[in-house]
Amino acid sequence: MDLGLTIMDMAGSTPEHSAVIVNFVSAIRKQLKNSTCFVFSDNVQYKWQAQDGEEKTVVPDASINCQTKKKRGSSFVGIPRFVMEVLSPSTEKHDRNEKMELYRQQEIEEYWIVDWRRKKIEIYELDYENGIPKYYLWETITESNKDELKLIHFPSVKITFDELFDEIEL
Repeated sequence: MDLGLTIMDMAGSTPEHSAVIVNFVSAIRKQLKNSTCFVFSDNVQYKWQAQDGEEKTVVPDASINCQTKKKRGSSFVGIPRFVMEVLSPSTEKHDRNEKMELYRQQEIEEYWIVDWRRKKIEIYELDYENGIPKYYLWETITESNKDELKLIHFPSVKITFDELFDEIEL
């Protein structure tokens, strides 16, 4: 029986990896209070049908979901508007390829790839080319341009570079 699951070796996840997720969720959570959107950490799964017809299950490191009533069992089937993945050596290729492609297919508006080792955030925005969804690198944020960090599709929600990387020592 094929469940459409991908087994990933998550060994090697570090306290720094977890700290970035916690920092993001804790900074965003209160700002979304009294809205229809919620921020979730890496314990929430989404199930979607990929373009090849296969059902895929994915657990992003963080997501902002405004369709929380779209659930099947304990999994969301609605599409979050924002997803963040924090890179680890064991997951970087998967985050940059398979997950990014699935997020593009599902038309997730904004995708962040965070590299805590380099203190770098790649912000991708979904747009369309001839009607086909495509991610474009909107900005790469580092220490040198840290004041430009923002959530594109949630302009009233703020997190600073220093908040995101709080307690991350290199």
